[in-house]
Amino acid sequence: MKVIIPLAGKGTRLRPHTHVTPKPMLKIAGKPVMDYILDDLEKLGGIDQIIYITGHLKEKVEEHVRGAYKFDSVFIEQKVQDGTAGAVELAKPYVHEPVLIIFVDTIFDADLSVINRTDADGIIWVKEVEDYQRFGVVVTDASGNMTKIVEKPSTPISKRANIGLYFIRNWKLLFEGIEHTLKQPANKGEFYLTDAFQYMIDKGAKIKVIDVEGWYDAGKLDTLLETNQIILEHGAATNGVKGEGSTIIEPVYVEEGVTITNSRVGPNVSIGQGTVVDGCELRDTIIGSKSTVKNARLSSSMLGDSVVVENVSGELTVGDHSEIRAGARKG
Repeated sequence: MKVIIPLAGKGTRLRPHTHVTPKPMLKIAGKPVMDYILDDLEKLGGIDQIIYITGHLKEKVEEHVRGAYKFDSVFIEQKVQDGTAGAVELAKPYVHEPVLIIFVDTIFDADLSVINRTDADGIIWVKEVEDYQRFGVVVTDASGNMTKIVEKPSTPISKRANIGLYFIRNWKLLFEGIEHTLKQPANKGEFYLTDAFQYMIDKGAKIKVIDVEGWYDAGKLDTLLETNQIILEHGAATNGVKGEGSTIIEPVYVEEGVTITNSRVGPNVSIGQGTVVDGCELRDTIIGSKSTVKNARLSSSMLGDSVVVENVSGELTVGDHSEIRAGARKG
């Protein structure tokens, strides 16, 4: 089986962090978002090759993958940002067998081994949501097969949101559908992979719909922090750090080499390797590596690597190698 992972986007909703770090490599609970997916693929096994469709900061993605994983990997740059169908089309020369397509804006809780037990032409994973108007939702027949995907419906024809995880056994029909889609008028300059799936269904393909247990968004700051909380709740680790004169309120993730003094840390805080925290109150916050945070009261914040923050209170979003120093905090 081949795997296609499109990750060419610039991550504009997570700026300034994505100016220097590709969105899939931003860390949640100490691990890059994309690694949650890749770790699942290692456990699944049977992967012949992973094809990464890259773009923004592509060299960093390639360096990380080659250094951390042993998959046979191919990297293809998507020079024209023409949508998800255009991204997957770039992988066509490498695909001659069933394919798993994964968009890594999210972390999911799904049993991928089901692909070894299905005889359907494909599988699309979904999650039931209440705010269905924000998503493409999947409509099924009585047998649980997809009949159509409707983008951002105004009426509740379905609440099962498309999460960007697909298995396609009939790969020839998939690329036939993509070719057809790319010949149609673009939707605001983009061609959608879901239109290729609709083509497959119209040609008689059976695409099974499976609900995931969990689906966690990592595509913008507020949802990324929420996802950090959920992942921490499933397994936080302080690596034995107690902190001199400090209180640690679980769940908290603290990497090696972190120094915490005279502070109250947690809940829902992740701190990267080598960071110094002194005289602070932190909650619902992610801090990168080799940063220094002193006399700060922060919540719902995200600080990058090698950041200096002193005498600041409130909510902050600070990119790598930045400094914010306010006047000495009183009281």
